[in-house]
Amino acid sequence: MKPPIIGSKGAEEEAILAIAKAMLVAARTAPKATGLDDILTLILHGAEKDAIAKEMEEIGLERGGHQHKVFERDAKNVRESEAIILIGVRGEKSVGLNCGGCGFTTCRAFGVKKKKLGKDFFGPTCVFKMLDLGIALCSAVKTASLLNVDNRMMFTVGSAAIRLKLMPGSSTIIGIPVSAHGKNIYFDRAK
Repeated sequence: MKPPIIGSKGAEEEAILAIAKAMLVAARTAPKATGLDDILTLILHGAEKDAIAKEMEEIGLERGGHQHKVFERDAKNVRESEAIILIGVRGEKSVGLNCGGCGFTTCRAFGVKKKKLGKDFFGPTCVFKMLDLGIALCSAVKTASLLNVDNRMMFTVGSAAIRLKLMPGSSTIIGIPVSAHGKNIYFDRAK
């Protein structure tokens, strides 16, 4: 009996989804300030991924100018990607260190301030939660890189995810599209 044949495209798509799951594990296990985990993660592919690209294009049209070009360029990359990893943080929670990085003198003053949506994200945000987000993002993209999956962090993907309410509770979301092409599609892009 002959072994089944696995084609390149199907194998690569399966591998990318497996690696995307490993990226979520890397984000989850990344070090957190004071050990409090307020990181949220999600993988999108197929129609859900394409809905993000559509929303990005709409945001770009609304904003116009240079931002239109940036959102349009990134949306093209999302459409060409096999999946998107979303990593967000509950930034409205403080860690209780009264550092003032959020713009308030105490965590209590920060905590009672009403959080509101700016153009892309909710604020004000705890600076330690943003550090946690950055470390989680770096851990995730390191995992992709070690496994030879092309990727790029994009705030534009996160902006669309916030508008689509894909990760309730996240004050900030960054998207990481992932792909396996003969050439990295996320670099050498038209500006």
